[in-house]
Amino acid sequence: MRRGFASLIENVTESGVACLLTMVQGNILAVSATHWLVASQTGVIGGTISAAAILLVRIRSRWAASIVLGAVTTVVDYLVHPGQFGPAMLEAVVTGLGAAVLSWSAGAVLKRVRRPAIGAAIAREPVE
Repeated sequence: MRRGFASLIENVTESGVACLLTMVQGNILAVSATHWLVASQTGVIGGTISAAAILLVRIRSRWAASIVLGAVTTVVDYLVHPGQFGPAMLEAVVTGLGAAVLSWSAGAVLKRVRRPAIGAAIAREPVE
């Protein structure tokens, strides 16, 4: 249960951040309350659907989980708000790609951080 909740929070955050950064085209000084609201909607809906799909299908591969998050974020972003640059679907595709890259990157970083911590915990266990 704890892992599922962590996965949900991670997916919601990655989807929302990707949407927010894409909407303002990387200019974080242009972020407004409206941008936060729209990105939050995309993040909550996309992240929740992705987390549920990943848990239900029992996806263990970081690549597969990232692809699922990216695909779901693309669809949700397209449905939540109209694109602000290029053809109608372009912003949604960029947002989905951003979410997938964030997901894979965060997973890689967390894996590196957790690995030494696990090794240290094993080394500290008393031998009986």
